[in-house]
Amino acid sequence: MKISDKLAAHQTFSFEIFPPKGDLPLEKAYEVASALTTHAPDWISVTYSAGGSGNSDNTVAIAGSVENKLGTTALAHLTCMGATGADVDAYAAALAADGVQNILALRGDRRPDRDVVDFAHASDLIAYLRATAGDGLCIGAACYPEGHVESPSEDADFEGLYRKQEEGADYFVSQLFFRNEDFYRFREKCLRHRIKLPIVAGIMPFTSVKQIQRMAFNCGASIPAKVVKRLVQAGDDPEAQAAAGVEYACEQLCDLAVNGVDGLHVYSMNKPAIAAAAHDALAGCGYLAK
Repeated sequence: MKISDKLAAHQTFSFEIFPPKGDLPLEKAYEVASALTTHAPDWISVTYSAGGSGNSDNTVAIAGSVENKLGTTALAHLTCMGATGADVDAYAAALAADGVQNILALRGDRRPDRDVVDFAHASDLIAYLRATAGDGLCIGAACYPEGHVESPSEDADFEGLYRKQEEGADYFVSQLFFRNEDFYRFREKCLRHRIKLPIVAGIMPFTSVKQIQRMAFNCGASIPAKVVKRLVQAGDDPEAQAAAGVEYACEQLCDLAVNGVDGLHVYSMNKPAIAAAAHDALAGCGYLAK
């Protein structure tokens, strides 16, 4: 089923997983996906390899398994940095053969060994997918509540989002953020910039001081004082830090649900316990079936 149809029908709830890197067995990813489906997500997204490892075949295999064996809608990520049109055609064909009709079209991280070939921007990829696959493919795109780290200005950032919309994207999924107020402001600004697609809010629990520092640097996400205070209160205990992060993320999710966001997407980091906590929190505040 197309994710755009689900978004048109109700506030969605979904998870993200990533394929194993290197020699890790695919069975582990299948186990994680199976555990996530017990919480009846609207879809499970599968990233385009782990850590830039390039294991895109694993993405296809896992997405196909989610769709066909687990009976849950799969969203397969696709990055276009360094890709050719032929690469994209082959990837889309492999997904279609497994009945996967949802793709999240992304540029991907810049790397010294990977130059632009046929696609300089995610909007180029979206236009290509729409031209080659037509309306049979549901295309998602990324958005950034605090702006893309490479964007020279706020106007340029919204121009990029508008271009994705006009090239054929069906909805947006946001990068992580730690202040819901940033997302609400972003949502209002989207309307002023003629961006009318559904916007799914992406939430990633912080699990350690090092992780949140890395996320802030890589994603440009601001770290609010209330997050810093929770980490300080957790001290040097890794389990306490992780618990504080999950608790904070669950509070974010409930507030977002109350404020009528189009969808809630949890970056589960392949940890079923995080998915379970998110589901239980939303069920507890009346937004999901228990």
